[in-house]
Amino acid sequence: MARTRRVLPGFQLSLSITLLWVSLIVLVPMTALFLRPWELGAAGVWASITEPRVLAALKLSFGAAAVAAVVNVPLGLLTAWVFVRLRFPGRDLADSLIDMPLALPTAVAGIALTGLFAPKGWLGALLAPLGIKVAYTPLGILVALVFVGFPFVVRTLQPVIHDLPLDAEEAAATLGATRWQTLRRVVLPALLPALLAGFGAALARGVGEYGSVIFIAGNMPMISEIAPLLIVVRLEQLDYAGAAAIGLVMLLASFGILLLLNLLQRRIGRFA
Repeated sequence: MARTRRVLPGFQLSLSITLLWVSLIVLVPMTALFLRPWELGAAGVWASITEPRVLAALKLSFGAAAVAAVVNVPLGLLTAWVFVRLRFPGRDLADSLIDMPLALPTAVAGIALTGLFAPKGWLGALLAPLGIKVAYTPLGILVALVFVGFPFVVRTLQPVIHDLPLDAEEAAATLGATRWQTLRRVVLPALLPALLAGFGAALARGVGEYGSVIFIAGNMPMISEIAPLLIVVRLEQLDYAGAAAIGLVMLLASFGILLLLNLLQRRIGRFA
């Protein structure tokens, strides 16, 4: 019998290269991040991460990222559905613009959003008479995180919608189901794992976002200061262990949230 020729090298070599690469780019930096805060001792680490300023920054970062991800899920679902199921002039151009937040340097995105939503900006001037202030407030952070997280939801959902068979929708329509009933009972259950994946991706991006946020946030301690900025402040103060302590909290919290979403996604997929 002819021996099957494999494109990749043998199992042991492939596994060794994979583990080495993962260790260099993931495990080693994470280990360093985990060990550095303990230079302060357990009491010092606890004191560093429980400061009111740190707690406020963590609450704002995770809270704003979660709200932005929730906003992006229905918007991303609608956008992905339109691009997959409909044909219209300029569709390819509009589809390519979805990736613009990924291609732009984050600082450029932050400057552009600040210019738009500043009190004298194009949109800020329209919102000011209504008493709505976006730039230099937590609302500005939310706007920035919605902007940068939107492509993750759309690109996660597009291939799933493309592969979604039309048979179930046509059968539901034949049986007299309304469009809302078809969406709620047929389409959304099939898309739920992908929706959770898109939510998790947008949330992860939002928690660690820095460049597009600092320009529009105002960076006022206890009000509009995000955790990544506070890490930079600690580094500028040469408090490397304190900065690592905040980073460790963000790492553990993000890992826990993503693990929970992953387990929920698998459970839903198993019963789908």
